[in-house]
Amino acid sequence: MPARLDYGWRLLATALSFTAFGICGLLFSVIAFPLASIWPHRASRRRAVTTIIHRFFRVLVAALRCAGVMELEVAGVAALRSGAPAIVVANHPTYLDVVALLALMPSACCVVKNAHWSNPCLWGIVRAAEYVSNADPAGFVEDCTRRLADGYSMIIFPEGSRSPAPNRLHAFSRGFAHTALEAGVPILPVLMHCDPPAFTRQMRWYHVPERPFRMTVNVLAPIGVERLAPREMPPALAARNVTRAIEAQITQYLFDYGFFKTGN
Repeated sequence: MPARLDYGWRLLATALSFTAFGICGLLFSVIAFPLASIWPHRASRRRAVTTIIHRFFRVLVAALRCAGVMELEVAGVAALRSGAPAIVVANHPTYLDVVALLALMPSACCVVKNAHWSNPCLWGIVRAAEYVSNADPAGFVEDCTRRLADGYSMIIFPEGSRSPAPNRLHAFSRGFAHTALEAGVPILPVLMHCDPPAFTRQMRWYHVPERPFRMTVNVLAPIGVERLAPREMPPALAARNVTRAIEAQITQYLFDYGFFKTGN
C-alpha cells in the first residue's frame, strides 16, 4: 500500500474508532446507566458493568490492531489477570494507556480525573462502574481501599495526567502509596511505552504517526509495601518512602528497557 494511502486509511480508522467510542459512551450514559441504577444488587451490577467495559475495550484494541493503526506487545500479562487485588501503578505516556490496561484486566477499577465525571461520553460509565475520582484527596484512600476489599485491582497513574515529554515523568503523587499501606496489597509496577509517540499530551487525535504505533506493556514483579516501609514508620513518612521507591524504579526501568533515552 502506498505510504500516502496507508496514512489516509489509518487516519480514517482512527477517526472511526474515536467516533465509535464517543457514541458507545454516550449511549451507555443515556441508556445503560439508568438501567444499571435500578439493578437491585449493587455488587453484581458493578461486576457486570466492569465486564462490559473490559470486553468493549478488548474489541476496540482488536479493531485498532486489525485496521493497522496500532500494534500491541505485552509482557507479564499473567500478573494482571491473577485475580488477586493489587494496585497497578503505571507511567502515562499516551491517552490509550487506560484503554490497553482495561482491555487486559477483566476485573479492574480506575482512578479517573474529576473532569471525566461531567464528560457526556464518560459520566455514565465512570458512575456505573463506580470508578474513583481524584477530586477528593480525603476520600481517595477510603474509596480505593473499599474497591480492593471487593476484589478489584486499582489502576492508578500517579503522574495525574499524561507525561509532559517522551523522556520525562511528572512527579508521582502519594495517593497510591497511602492506599497500599492502608489496604495491605502489593503494588504492581507497569511500564507503558508508545513508539512512535501517539495521543500524547502535545498531540491531537488526528496527529496520526507516519507508521502504525507500537504500544508496549511491561508488567514488573509485584512489590510488597512492607519491603519499602516498616510497620513502625509514621504513615506520612512511609507513604513518602513508598512513592519515591516506586517512582525511582519505574524511571530506572524505563531507561533500562530503552523506552527513555539517556541524554535526551
